[in-house]
Amino acid sequence: MQTIFSGIQPSGTLTIGNYLGAIQHFIELQESNDCFFCIVDEHAITVPQDRLELRKNIRSLASLYLASGINPDKSTLFIQSEVPAHTQLGWMLQSISYIGELERMTQFKDKSAGKEAVSSALLTYPPLMASDILLYKTDVVPVGEDQKQHLELTRNLAERFNNRYNDIFTIPEVSIPKVGARIMSLQEPTKKMSKSDENEKAFISMLDEPKRIEKKIKSAVTDSEGIVKFDKENKPGVSNLLTIYASCSGETIETLEAKYEGKGYGEFKADVAKAVVDILKPIQDRYYDLIDSEKLDDILDNGADKAAYEANKMLRKAKKAMGLGRVKKKR
Repeated sequence: MQTIFSGIQPSGTLTIGNYLGAIQHFIELQESNDCFFCIVDEHAITVPQDRLELRKNIRSLASLYLASGINPDKSTLFIQSEVPAHTQLGWMLQSISYIGELERMTQFKDKSAGKEAVSSALLTYPPLMASDILLYKTDVVPVGEDQKQHLELTRNLAERFNNRYNDIFTIPEVSIPKVGARIMSLQEPTKKMSKSDENEKAFISMLDEPKRIEKKIKSAVTDSEGIVKFDKENKPGVSNLLTIYASCSGETIETLEAKYEGKGYGEFKADVAKAVVDILKPIQDRYYDLIDSEKLDDILDNGADKAAYEANKMLRKAKKAMGLGRVKKKR
């Protein structure tokens, strides 16, 4: 049995891209692995947040995880800030991180570009992300392509610590799903779908109502050919819709291409929308049952306790390896 860790920021409602690219795969992974699913709220504060909105988003994300099929009897679901070991080890890993390698992170470059004042946490949060992963002896981290660079840094920091101090950290492997790993914007299909997109037509929220989903799919950018064919370079819009359809329905892209041969985009888009609605509606029903319940709080309390137990064991090892604190004499 392998240990798997994944974290998602509570910054707005998740999109169908988050579900198909990550959460859907978590459901399968928890059946035969020891899984830790973390709501990384301390990563969210690298950029300004409204405190009430942040708390609402944290609870909403936890509810969506569970509604999507994360089973608290099989997995550990918890909130990052409720396990202090994450920031403690994060600081320790900062001490062996180099400014140059942090400045090379693509996400730092993108989020800091053109801004006069940039939070120092935006630069230094990759070591915190590394601590999230390394605290649990993680074997595999399922991520999208955009996080691959951060995972490489995590591996480098783990190896650096092991070589410099003591061989205590497991070097995690990166797992990128082949289908649905990168769902693109409905309006700019060469850009990844994002919940923070200013154009609401560009993404499908996991909590969008069926009519809203249909409208967004209907207005999705395609091309003038009218041919349903997967060709990322020349037909990015149609290829994106095929990826969404295949991921929601379980059918292969080749099967879908054959199904719509000689048919226009109207029927194709209507069926894509139906596939999305069919997969999201049961999740939404479970979500609204959970969001304000005591059951959700009980699950998060238990998850924090389980995570803290494991994290604190590794933190003690790391402190001992670095020479922090005291070695207490046995009495």
